[in-house]
Amino acid sequence: MAVYTHVSAEALSAFLRRYAEVGELVSAKGIAEGVENSNYLVDTTTARFILTLYEKRVDVGDLPFFLDLLDHLADRGLPVPPAIRDRDGVAIQTLEGRPACLIRFLNGVSVTRPTPDQAATAGAALGALHAAVADFDGGRPNSLGIADWRPLLMRCGSDLDAIAPGLFARVDAALAAVEVAWPHDLPTSVIHADLFPDNVLMLGARVTGLIDFYFACRDIRAYDVAVMHTSWAFDPQGAPLDGVGPALLAGYGGALGLSAAERAALPVLARGACIRFLLTRAWDWLDTPADALVTRKDPLAYLRRLDWYDAHPEAFA
Repeated sequence: MAVYTHVSAEALSAFLRRYAEVGELVSAKGIAEGVENSNYLVDTTTARFILTLYEKRVDVGDLPFFLDLLDHLADRGLPVPPAIRDRDGVAIQTLEGRPACLIRFLNGVSVTRPTPDQAATAGAALGALHAAVADFDGGRPNSLGIADWRPLLMRCGSDLDAIAPGLFARVDAALAAVEVAWPHDLPTSVIHADLFPDNVLMLGARVTGLIDFYFACRDIRAYDVAVMHTSWAFDPQGAPLDGVGPALLAGYGGALGLSAAERAALPVLARGACIRFLLTRAWDWLDTPADALVTRKDPLAYLRRLDWYDAHPEAFA
């Protein structure tokens, strides 16, 4: 989450009047965490909501897929926030020249140093998500899949070395190794593709919300597990957390299961996930507008994770 597009109180008040039971604006506060879209925490006379304005990285044509997916998951009892429809039944609006949606607020907090118990229930929630999409027909390609990483590396180019000396060469070599080893015969499904701790809301060890589905796509199902492992099993600086990685895998395995082939592929899938998030963080680090209300994330935290996976091939045994 972030704020690139600023919304006036007058424009937001008029926007809220499109809805039947939302109430009048009381307050709105920009949310600085994340980097993808502009987000506001909106309080009205009836409830609390999240307002999302979709920025350039989100293709407007993909929004119906995202919203249909949320409706599908909500219908199956998963704790996701479907978009609210206006008086005419329309979910996707326009505000300040951007596509926008009003989304129900879910209670819970995002943890920064998950415990094994929290990781286990979060892993089980991902397993439940994968089970729930088995009969979901929608899909979109992964816009940041393995085929997109080398072009992104080239766009970053030697500017990566301004983040850390030799970073371009290090990522180039790591990506070449991942490209050679990448599996192409594992089960695929719709995946979240970004289920970081800040996209899971929790009360204690109970999952109360799964949010931010704007990278959801069809891809290797076990890649979703690897993405989650790279983000949950380490602290924000990239240091491993004791017991968290195994607990996450146990939670997922208990909910859905991992085949022997999927488990064997997790090391390369995790290294690929590290490269993907290192590169997108680096691009945002180099390209974020100076006046954006946004928390830039450290690309090197994912280099540390990549180094850890290289040194611990037994992590998924």
